[in-house]
Amino acid sequence: MTSASDDRTPLELRLPILEAILPHVAFDGWTETALKMAAEDLNISRELAELAFPRGVIEVLELHLEEADKALAEKLDEMDIQSMKIRDRITVAVRTRLEQQTPNREVVRRGLATLAMPQNLALGSKALWATADTMWRAAGDTSTDHNWYTKRMTLSGVYSAVVMYWLNDESEDFADTWAFLDRRIEDVMKIEKAKFQMRNACEKMPSLSGFLGRLRYPTSH
Repeated sequence: MTSASDDRTPLELRLPILEAILPHVAFDGWTETALKMAAEDLNISRELAELAFPRGVIEVLELHLEEADKALAEKLDEMDIQSMKIRDRITVAVRTRLEQQTPNREVVRRGLATLAMPQNLALGSKALWATADTMWRAAGDTSTDHNWYTKRMTLSGVYSAVVMYWLNDESEDFADTWAFLDRRIEDVMKIEKAKFQMRNACEKMPSLSGFLGRLRYPTSH
């Protein structure tokens, strides 16, 4: 709780406002009403809250997602997942994110509803990509070619599906969600294995351009 004489800057109030808004988001969604109530809880003016978040409550949601990625990266760094197999690193990354957000499950649900609005689709895509990137970086990915994009695109799809399942899972300790996650990761591994086998097969196939070249310029004997 702050006082009317609080002399913190709008920048310094961003995280306190974020913390204060979450209980209200669970009931009122990511709305200006929730932001107003958070400001009242902190005993600061609405004008000061608007200075902290010029774009309104959507900017608070954006900060929430960024802080969640930061917390995930820090937790995975503490866990030292580099010793695991790659599939286990990604599984642990997704599971850890959801476990961290379990106390805020309704906040996540409300966030998805807000990001699904046409005016917020770009932010939703950006946030999803950032989360997938956080997970892959923690897993030790150093790719720079097209694999960098395909890995994040694939994981974005997996993570989105698992989140939706998790939001509606009422099983004990989310056992059904973790089983669903394992199945999705297994599907991805099968696809990756098939792609690897296809690349190897293509590399071993005779070069079409070389074959056509020999037809045009036969090797002299």
